[in-house]
Amino acid sequence: MIERYSLSEMKKIWSEENKFSKMLEVELAVCEGLMHLRIIPKNDYAKIIKGARLNLKRVKEIEKITKHDLAAFVDQISENLGKEARWIHYGLTSSDVLDTVTALQLKESSLLLIKKLNKFAQTLKNLALKYKNTVMLGRTHGIQAEPITFGWKLLTFYSEIKRHLQMLGSVKEVVRYGKISCAVGTYAHLDPKVEEQVMKKIGLRNEPVSTQIIPRDRYAVYLSSLAIIASSLEKFATEIRNLQRSEIAEVEEYFSAGQKGSSAMPHKRNPILSENLCGLARLMRSYCLVGLENIPLWHERDISHSSAERIVLPDASILLDFMLTRIENIFKNLVVYPENMQKNLEKSYRTYFSQKILLKLIEKGLKRDDVYRIVQELAHQALEEKKDFVSLVEEDKEIKRYLTGKEIKECLEEKSFLKNIDQIFARFR
Repeated sequence: MIERYSLSEMKKIWSEENKFSKMLEVELAVCEGLMHLRIIPKNDYAKIIKGARLNLKRVKEIEKITKHDLAAFVDQISENLGKEARWIHYGLTSSDVLDTVTALQLKESSLLLIKKLNKFAQTLKNLALKYKNTVMLGRTHGIQAEPITFGWKLLTFYSEIKRHLQMLGSVKEVVRYGKISCAVGTYAHLDPKVEEQVMKKIGLRNEPVSTQIIPRDRYAVYLSSLAIIASSLEKFATEIRNLQRSEIAEVEEYFSAGQKGSSAMPHKRNPILSENLCGLARLMRSYCLVGLENIPLWHERDISHSSAERIVLPDASILLDFMLTRIENIFKNLVVYPENMQKNLEKSYRTYFSQKILLKLIEKGLKRDDVYRIVQELAHQALEEKKDFVSLVEEDKEIKRYLTGKEIKECLEEKSFLKNIDQIFARFR
């Protein structure tokens, strides 16, 4: 991932230094397991622990010759040892080390993303409570519908992120599987006890049945989940973009001192952070597709998945980490304009009461379609002639045939739209 979208903590997880350090950790854990099984003499194991040191620069030099990064790693570690070097990578295949290391990285990534999701969820919850009773118009198809509150809108976002936290918690368990099961997964050269000991030591589970590799449906679950989360972030960002439109102007991204919205038009304050997230979400969904494509491989494995995974696993993790940090900052610093929400309510000429009148007339025994046409005609008249819908209802002779003035007034109580908001919020105590 390019530096622009890379934050240090996640970047470190997917760095080559961390990867090769974990490779050494796995190799040494295998040696320890072999020592416990009395395959490696204790003296040799002690020498390996003392002398095995990673030199990434030297690994790169050797790789120019071997054209194989794992083989170059084994050669470099062995250079610092004597005869005990013969036990490094004993009985292993490359994927025993690489897939186990990937599981460690995915576990670390999941934990960091969960941490970021929790922080964003708390920001959303705080804002939802703050604006719980701030009335605004709900919109369907981009058209004014009925009143909601801005806090309720934010609560829907919070609820979605809470689901993603549960999902990612499950995903963390799906991906934390390693293997030390030899060339095609049959433990032909190592006792399964070695795998059990290694996984216990490094905090992973052993794959119940592996081929030469960990089944790639696990990675596809991870990438798919990240893409789903990114799509939700795009949904939230799109809402900000829409609400920031000049014609609506109900919320706005924070515009810092000295910031420029346009190179040509000094008046512009564009929702560039939200737009950025929408673009990055497209990339995240493409990574998901690669994960799915990597599931079907030839026989017990091929390496068609390898080149793609070297890109998509780090990039997807790093990118979602960036997106979560960005969107949390967007909402934490969001500028809200309740006065514009009220103005937009007024622009509807109170046509949002149309369903209230419709239902009241139906309760009186009238046919739904007949009533619908009466109310629709009045609502359209209000919009086209810029007249107050409530006044038109109160003056309409047809409606007054069935509803008393008191009944009409009961229908036109704005608070009735929000009477259950407290109950909805109570679900998230």
